[in-house]
Amino acid sequence: MVARRLPPLNSLRAFEAAARHGSFTGAAKELGVTQSAVSRHVLQLEASIGSALCARMRRGIELTPEGAAYAAALRTAFDQIEQQTRRLTSKPSANTLRLKLPPTFAIRWLVPRLARFHAVNRQIDVQITTSHQNVEFDREDIDVCIHWGPHPLPGSQCRPLFGEILLPVCSPALFKRTQRPKRPADLARHVLLCSMHRPDDWPIWLAEAGVAEIDGNDGLKFENSALAYQAAIDDLGIVVAQRAFVEDDLRTGRLVEIFDLRAPTSNVYYLAYPAQERPSVKIRAFEDWIVREAVALEEALSVWRD
Repeated sequence: MVARRLPPLNSLRAFEAAARHGSFTGAAKELGVTQSAVSRHVLQLEASIGSALCARMRRGIELTPEGAAYAAALRTAFDQIEQQTRRLTSKPSANTLRLKLPPTFAIRWLVPRLARFHAVNRQIDVQITTSHQNVEFDREDIDVCIHWGPHPLPGSQCRPLFGEILLPVCSPALFKRTQRPKRPADLARHVLLCSMHRPDDWPIWLAEAGVAEIDGNDGLKFENSALAYQAAIDDLGIVVAQRAFVEDDLRTGRLVEIFDLRAPTSNVYYLAYPAQERPSVKIRAFEDWIVREAVALEEALSVWRD
């Protein structure tokens, strides 16, 4: 095996810090050394690689093109080292279950039910982070995620929870000041609410309704569906919602369904965790619980719909 040929680590750290701060002074404060020490390390690095990395200016430094590219590579490498070090040195308790969820799933579905999980699993501490990005189990400190899409998450164990059905809803108070639409084409006279992360929802439902002349994304846009649903509750307009996330609002009357037409999509919400032969006790406990909750949801919706 060929030995690595790397410059001294202290020189690399000094240059990366100086490039980030734009000065030797800022780097010296971060590293706890003198400004002259940082300058000396950078000179040593430049001599070692045979290229000028920065120009010394009166109020700091200016990176050369080679220096800027080298600094970017070092920053990426140091970020990865720092991330993996933190992962190894700050392991959570064996009883901590770390979840990564889509924001709307967390706000509108899981959190309202979480007390029931805690009631029967008090020994498990749940930590929740939200993101629209797919999890990378080999890079992130995540035990379980909720994956949304037409296919399971590659390289993981997946359990389907429920599918996706879209329907337009709004606050009943909205029709106190405007006429209720009698047919889908009448939506052209109303404010449509939509999520920037789900630009296909209105087009899918409108296509199912046979309405081609309405642009479903020409309305009020929100960062995620949870905000759009709240805007509908607050009488701002009509939103096309995912059935599972507005069931409580429909049952209590905070929201009303406008048409009987519902549009299923190919997307499914999956429970996913790293592929392994024997998942931990805490993962099995959460899996058993959330699958039961999903089954109960489908049964309740079936009865309520009938």
